[in-house]
Parts: sequence; structure tokens; C-alpha cells
Amino acid sequence: MFSGLIREIAEVKSFKNNTLEILSPYVPNIGDSIAINGACLTVVEIYKWGFSLNLTSHTQEKIAIENLRGKVHLEPALRFSDRLDGHIVQGHIDGVGVLTHIKKESSQTLFNIKLPPHLHHLMVTDGSVSVDGVSLTITDFSAPYLTLTLIPHTLQNTLFHTYKPNRRVNIESDVIVRSIAHLMGKMRKGSWERFDALTLGY
Repeated sequence: MFSGLIREIAEVKSFKNNTLEILSPYVPNIGDSIAINGACLTVVEIYKWGFSLNLTSHTQEKIAIENLRGKVHLEPALRFSDRLDGHIVQGHIDGVGVLTHIKKESSQTLFNIKLPPHLHHLMVTDGSVSVDGVSLTITDFSAPYLTLTLIPHTLQNTLFHTYKPNRRVNIESDVIVRSIAHLMGKMRKGSWERFDALTLGY
């Protein structure tokens, strides 16, 4: 589990044979979960200069894999003692959006992202979303476009200040919204009695 608050801007050393090598002063343990651009990956080797992680074919198919080069967002998994200052992020990418427009307005910057159809019902205005691992608030959603408003602190402490239109980005919807949507889908396929039985399990 993650918070969507980026702890480090790391650098990719190499990505080949399903293995991603990261240059970083952060020292994890073998088996630790680390989010790279929002995707939860497992540490498999540790070196003096950093560590390496494995990517399954499933993960590679779901993320903006072309961005695993140069600099990347890094967040280690939360500990039970950590504060949750962002929102609950699982590191399970739901899909890939495309950045279409960037507009500066006084002390803030608006980012418009076009989302694939299967994510539309998971976006709620004033709700949360993770974009490339960054916890953000949805300013507006008018299908298929998602609007985000970034303050200078977020812009400068993430890679967003380097982003250009047409960049693909990893999208993870809010886990609560996603869970409710899943239950509602079950309800439509079944009955209210089935829905009641499902919700009693939470």
C-alpha cells in the first residue's frame, strides 16, 4: 500500500529482460514493494548503487512502459506507523491516459488527460486519483477528459514540471470508488439480495 506522495525522483539504469534497474540512495530489502511511476513492483536484487525490480508481462501490458527511462517517481510501501497524507494507493494501474493540454493559471497549473472508456465511471470530481504514482484531486471530469490542478509545490517536487502534451501516464483510480463500482456491477448482474450479501462482508 502507498500514499501517492513521491519520496524520491530516481533514475533508471536499464530495463531489459523484464528487469528494471534503478539508481537510488534508498536501500530496500529483497522482496520489498516499491512503486515506480505508480506501479507496485518487487525488489529482487540490491546493489551499492541501487536495486532492481521485476515486471510481469501483465504489468508491462497495463502501464506506460516507454516512460521507464530517465527519471521516474519512486515511493516505498507504507509502514503501519506512517502518516497517510495522500490517499490509499495500491500500485495497481487501471489504465493509461494521454496528457492533452497543460495550462498555467497564476500560481497553479492545469493538466488535461484523456482517459480510456473503461476508466470513465471511476472518476469523481473532487475525488482522488493517482497519476504516475502521484496522489491528486480531480478538479473536473467531463468524459473523456480528466482535469487536475497542481500547486507549485507538487509541480516542482514531481516530474510533472517536465511533462509535455501526448505523454502517456499511468492511472490508478481511487480504491473506494473502484470497490463500489465493482459491487454495483455485481448488483446489476444479480439481485438486491446478492448485493446485500456482498456488502455485509465489508
